[in-house]
Amino acid sequence: MQKLTVIKIGGNIVDNEQALSQFLDAFTQLDTLKILVHGGGKLATKLAGQLGLSTEMVEGRRITTAALLPVTVMVYAGLINKQIVAQLQKRTCDAFGVSGADGQLIISKKRPITLVDYGLVGDFTPREVNSTRLKQLLELGLCPVFSAITADEEGQLLNTNADTIASNLAIALATHYQVDLVYCFERKGVLRNIHDDASVIDTINSSNFNQLKEEGVIADGMLPKIVNALAAVEQNVHRVCIKQAEDLLNPKAGTTISPY
Repeated sequence: MQKLTVIKIGGNIVDNEQALSQFLDAFTQLDTLKILVHGGGKLATKLAGQLGLSTEMVEGRRITTAALLPVTVMVYAGLINKQIVAQLQKRTCDAFGVSGADGQLIISKKRPITLVDYGLVGDFTPREVNSTRLKQLLELGLCPVFSAITADEEGQLLNTNADTIASNLAIALATHYQVDLVYCFERKGVLRNIHDDASVIDTINSSNFNQLKEEGVIADGMLPKIVNALAAVEQNVHRVCIKQAEDLLNPKAGTTISPY
């Protein structure tokens, strides 16, 4: 079975020109079919503030009001996506910038209101990924670069967690490829002590996840990342790893997510 690598880069990498450049150099060297997923970093929050719009986060997830959605779409699916695509093309990687709305690659739905109203935020499952069309793009030699924007069946654009996009893409495509899912950010892996880069947790599984969460080791933006990573390894994704972007090409680096 042909190998596919799905990589999600964190906002702190997107925000750092040098770190992003180094990551894209390494990404281009990956000798597999590949898909890149990115969020928006701090730029959307900065631009929203300049427009007089406040930003609220709950457990690492952004609340997207009707006023904030246009800013989110412009930054994620526009400026950042095209900057990354252009830089990959410069490196002779034939990148193809997309959102979930393009070609109906992802059909999402607005997250229902429970304890928190996240606003115009999208949720979806792997079966709502158009894996056939994605496979066609990959077979053309293209490298899809996904922004964190999707749309529902009524054409409503929705801000969608990039970790969720990466996880669900990996799960959906695991029927066609041997898929590795890699979450790249600025740390060496998931750290037991946030101030100690040497405290990388080698393996996280469904058994120790709740304990690490209760201890506060896994919190904020790391929570959705681990939840999505565990969902992926439980649904036929070959390997899931969380690592520093600089270590992308080092197979031994980072934290491995295991189902057991």
